[in-house]
Amino acid sequence: MEIEDGRIRSIGPAPASPPDRIIAPGFVDLQVNGHEDIDVAHAATRADWERLDQLLVAQGVVAWCPTLVTAPLEAYRAPLEHIARAAARGGTRPAVLGAHLEGPFLGRRPGAHDPRYLLPIDMDWLENLPPVVRLVTLGPELEGAKQAVAMLSGRGIVVSLGHSDADLAQSAGAADAGATLVTHLFNAMGAFEHRRPGLIGLALTDPRLVPTIICDGVHVHPVAVLAAFSARAGRSGRAGHPGIALVTDAVAWRSGAVGGLGLVRHGTDAPRRPDGTIAGSALTMDRAVANAVAFGVEPAAALTAASGVPAGVMGLADRGHLSTGSRADLVVLSPDLELQATWIGGREVWAA
Repeated sequence: MEIEDGRIRSIGPAPASPPDRIIAPGFVDLQVNGHEDIDVAHAATRADWERLDQLLVAQGVVAWCPTLVTAPLEAYRAPLEHIARAAARGGTRPAVLGAHLEGPFLGRRPGAHDPRYLLPIDMDWLENLPPVVRLVTLGPELEGAKQAVAMLSGRGIVVSLGHSDADLAQSAGAADAGATLVTHLFNAMGAFEHRRPGLIGLALTDPRLVPTIICDGVHVHPVAVLAAFSARAGRSGRAGHPGIALVTDAVAWRSGAVGGLGLVRHGTDAPRRPDGTIAGSALTMDRAVANAVAFGVEPAAALTAASGVPAGVMGLADRGHLSTGSRADLVVLSPDLELQATWIGGREVWAA
């Protein structure tokens, strides 16, 4: 592979005795509330964002969506301003694709979100979102959901369906209006039933939708992960494309703060609220890929779910794949998928 001016110039045959490693597109994480000791909602300084840069490249992430959970409407202004400033920084670092608002217009499955702050859809507020917002999760069962989806998608904002027990018709109506993503499949979601398949049924079968999944072995059982990948194979994009995007839904578990959710503690398996409700994860994207493969997913499908699928959802035509002219945003992995190095724009930014 030849790299010039931050892009892949050519891809040729491997040397006769190539190093025992895998080169793959860099990872794209669409749901990051924070990592370790830095919570996105409270990241106000350049040092906070540089710390997040370091934590992300150490797991192979080259582009991401800072995620804000449900909060009072007035509480979003300051963190969105901080995210916009972070996105505008120069330098070789993980690209901030834009904010992901996971709420406050969620459905009847709030999960760890504070139900006091869940609201009916406010079209005026949504219409006045700043340009930094690139992804919104909402509940398709809410009154006005189809109109909100159509308006947001018409502005180029990706709409995801989640925290919901919507029925099949409500879910399909949101997809008809332009929704393209489903937030953390199976979690905070009405159960799949053979006569009432609901949002899960649509997410597994409708090629217009790409479900995301938290592959830490806690949020979703390994058998369910494998079933989802099997159901989605070939459903979205080119042949063999899994049509699933891996996300971490990572939180600042060391700090105990996750946006406005209140106290969170990391136990033996996942961060949880005092009542035991799972509140995000301590997962990293490289570990999500390795877990998926350990659960039975083909390595190529797992790597694509961490790169090409989320890049495609966000309209990033020059990332998420290795081809002439694409950005040289790469990860280098060992044969057992341990991360060895991360490259952004043709420069090595992290090495084991």
